[in-house]
Order: sequence, then C-alpha cells, then structure tokens
Amino acid sequence: MYRSHSCGQLRAVDINQEVILAGWVQKTRDKGFMIWVDLRDRYGITQLIFDEERTPTAVVEKAKTLGREFVIQIKGTVIERESKNKNIPTGDIEILVSELDILNEALVPPFTIEDETDGGEDIRMKYRYLDIRRNPVKNSLMFRHQVAMKVRNYLSNQDFIEVETPYLIKSTPEGARDFVVPSRMNEGQFYALPQSPQTFKQLLMVGGMDKYFQIVKCFRDEDLRADRQPEFTQIDCEMAFVEQEDILTIFEGLTRHLLKEIKEVEIGDFPRMTYDQAMKTYGNDKPDIRFGMKFGELNNVAQHKDFKVFNDAELVVGIAVPGAASYTRKEIDKLIDWVKRPQVGALGMVYVKCNEDGTFKSSVDKFYDQEDLAKWAETTGAKTGDLICILSGATNKVRAQLSALRMELAERLGLRNPEEFAPLWVVDFPLLEWDEETERYHAMHHPFTSPKPEDIPLLDTRPGDVRANAYDLVLNGNEIGGGSIRIHDKKTQALMFDHLGFTAEEAKAQFGFLMDAFQYGAPPHGGIAFGFDRLVAILGGQETIRDFIAFPKNNSGRDVMIDAPANIDAEQLKELHITLDL
Repeated sequence: MYRSHSCGQLRAVDINQEVILAGWVQKTRDKGFMIWVDLRDRYGITQLIFDEERTPTAVVEKAKTLGREFVIQIKGTVIERESKNKNIPTGDIEILVSELDILNEALVPPFTIEDETDGGEDIRMKYRYLDIRRNPVKNSLMFRHQVAMKVRNYLSNQDFIEVETPYLIKSTPEGARDFVVPSRMNEGQFYALPQSPQTFKQLLMVGGMDKYFQIVKCFRDEDLRADRQPEFTQIDCEMAFVEQEDILTIFEGLTRHLLKEIKEVEIGDFPRMTYDQAMKTYGNDKPDIRFGMKFGELNNVAQHKDFKVFNDAELVVGIAVPGAASYTRKEIDKLIDWVKRPQVGALGMVYVKCNEDGTFKSSVDKFYDQEDLAKWAETTGAKTGDLICILSGATNKVRAQLSALRMELAERLGLRNPEEFAPLWVVDFPLLEWDEETERYHAMHHPFTSPKPEDIPLLDTRPGDVRANAYDLVLNGNEIGGGSIRIHDKKTQALMFDHLGFTAEEAKAQFGFLMDAFQYGAPPHGGIAFGFDRLVAILGGQETIRDFIAFPKNNSGRDVMIDAPANIDAEQLKELHITLDL
C-alpha cells in the first residue's frame, strides 16, 4: 500500500507506531546532520526527520535531493516532536524515516504552494492544478462538496427526486445567448447547451414526478463578472400541485437549514418585499438589508426653490450615511468623483452635513435654508453626525446610481460583514419589461412565468403593469435563487407568447412540444433555481465564485490552462458542414 495513514491523521497516541505516508514535499530544512521535511497531502502536513545517527545513510543522502513538490513515500516510526507546533494538528509528533521512495520528481512550481502565495491570478489559473494544492482553494472545493451534500440530503428528505435532463437541446430566442453545438448527422442543424432545464422540469411535472431537483450545469454565452461564468451550476427544482406560498416555505427551509448546518446561524422567518418596494427603498431588486441607508424621496421638500437641477429632475432621492458628517471636503469630493465615473453615470451629488450642534451645512446653502435641510434629514432618517448624499435625475437611472453609492459606502464603512446573513424574498415582479432596442416587451423572467390571475385582463391595455407570480430569494445583496409559478394550460401560454411578439407559427416551432404536453393533463406547478456557485461563495464569506469552482474561466471566457476555446481541425469542420470565411 502507498500509505497507512494520511498526513493529517497522526497524533501523540500513535507514538512508537510504524507508519507509511505518501504526499508532496512542502519544504525541506537541511542542517547537515539532520534534515526535516514537511510532507503534505489533502488532509494536512506531517513533519519527517532524517537523522544521520538513526536513519540509514543511503536514505539521508536521497533526502538531500528532495525538492519542493516532489511526490514521495516514506516508512518510519512516529516519535515525539521536541519543538512542538501548536498551529497544526500533527504538531506533537514527527516521523523518524527509515525508508524513502521518490515516486515522482517535480519542477520548481511557478508560485509557492502556500496559503499566502506569491502567484498572481493569471499564473495561478494557468497552473490551476497546482493552485488546487493550496489550502484556500482546496478548502473552498471541499466546502462546496459539503454544501452540495446538505442540499441533496434536505431535498431528498422532502421527497424530491433527482433527475438528470439533457445537455443537447434546442436553441430558444428568449434570454441570454446560447452556446450552440453543430450536429454532424443533421447537416446545417444545431443543438444548444441549456441555459436552464426549464422546459424539461415542467415536462417532468406533466409526467407526474411531483417533486424534482437537480444540481445541474448550465451555460450562457454572455459577458462575465466576478460572480458569473459561461458555465455555472444551479440547484434546479420544480413541484406540482403547489402555490407560491408552498415553494417559499420549502426553500426558505432549505436556506435556513444550510445557514444552521454550515454557519451555525439561526434565522427566523424571512422578510418579504415587493419589487416596487425594493426599487423605491433600495434602488434595486436584490437589496442588502444588513444595514440601513434606506432611500428618502425628496421631491416634495426639494422642488420648491430655484434650484434648477432638482426642479427639472423626475426624482430627487437621498440616503443618510451614518457618522459621515466628519468627512472632509476632500473626502466628499472623492465621493462625487466616484458617482461621476462612467460605471455609475451620475452628473453630480448634493450633500448635507448634520452637525453635532443640530445645524446643517450643505453644498446648496445658497438655495435652501435650515428648515428645508431639516426636512431632508427627517425624510432620509438622518441623525446628528450623519451625511446626506442626494442624487437627482430620471427615476430608474438615479435609483440605480444611488444604489451603487449605497453599496460602495457600506463597503467603506465596514457594514457588509460576511459572517452576518440577512435573507429576504422579493415578490410581485413585473411580468414584462420594455426593451428600447427591440421596441417590444420581453419576459422579465421567462415566457413560462404565470401572471397574477387578477392582472391578466391588463395584458391587452397596460402590459407593463401586469405582475408575475414570481419571486427571488436574496441573501446579503445577492440574488441566490429565483422562480415562479408556471403557466400550465395551453390557452394562457398561447396568450403569453402572443404578447411577447411570437406568431402562432413561431410559438409552435419553438415550444410546440410543451404546448402539446399541456393538453394531456398538466398539473399546476412551479419552481425555483438557486445559483449554486454564488450560494456557496456567500456561505464561504466571499463575493466572487471563482475559487469555489475547480477549473474556472477567466474574464474573457477562456480556460487559460487548457487554452480553450481553440481552433479545430479542418477535417472536423468539414464533417460538421461548417465553412469559415477567414
């Protein structure tokens, strides 16, 4: 056998036992008459000792040739360590080596395989298999496994069945761009990789599976961010004979279970907020409610003077930043520059300092008196010592701008504690959203989302006011899950396709299989999908998902380790009936 124990297993109770270990050389220390080697595997580190007086000479000489990351096997005796290391579980013992076998030599790695490495992100992604040896990445992948097992156990105990659905499916025009796969046997035709198993899980409900889940890989050909990859993993779920409340109860339970089991955090009932409330109060539909700084709309108390900037604005809105009245003019100017960046796009910012003596000092004192500014403080909830930051402009734009500022200030003030968890449900989303580019309505979620029954008559006259039977689960300012009650009858689904601009022929060509299935007794059903990568990262105290994925892509969607995507052979292209114009 290669090993009798792992490198993280031995303790003082094992002293005098003969053992066999195998692993990678973390580091060596050669004192001439004595050599120490730290041997590492997935489970930990054990110190080896090669002593000229107690170790065979040939073994000592071989130990002197060891380099970092050599793969070795040793046999030896567990002895008490003279200089104990309380920082590692094996720190009370060491192995007096009697036999050494070099299983594989190694080049010097391009960065140190340590928690605090000297390797930049690009080089570590190129040599990802080495990066995985480091504890931060290794532990993240093990943490991901732990979360996945908790999810599977919870859902299985709730009578969900895990069913695999196809990866080679049909391309659809809704949503993000598909990755397409040419078919060799069907000339000129293409599969698409699934953005989600949406229609298949609905068909499973038609098939009577009742409760389905799948931890599934999905694909979207879209621009990347820290929390987005071209291939990602979902916890995909669907239930039959349910209403919205049933789904919220089950998956609130799942989230509460994960927080308790993994983070030892107890959470009560999750607050709920409508989409309109979220936009009005926080400027986005995934608010971080771990801290305040709620929006205060100031139109009624700011548009009565000769300040043209406010008077011409559709919305004047502000937030109270706790304790920030102490900011210097230079610090405030930097904030103003921050909101003027192209990524935010504000034209400027008005501010008010709430002084300790109860007076106010603003950047618009020329136009507003102390009584006006006191009303602004009341509206935004500002207290003595706070700074009021105010933006104005078109409603949707200014809300997004102030939301970005709110999150930036919370980050600077240390209000986004990764060990604090604040979940909530956002409900009553618009069913449709207007796209200026195409000049038509698109489904805000997907075309299978059910409208609120009482809003269906509005589809013909005020489609933008129709609410969806949809819900998002938000955790710490991140959408971790989203779903809806689905349309389950052909008539309503046809109506939805019509309002999305599909002709009857287009709807049949794209989704005829689903419409046909609805004619054979489709039950009322609904579901939800969690972004598994994002959920794991948040539970792990991180904002980015990359270190929780074994082999991630970079910001250009490339795998720099295997150099993909890449050109393919001309003969393969010919078999696939593809001609490239180069």
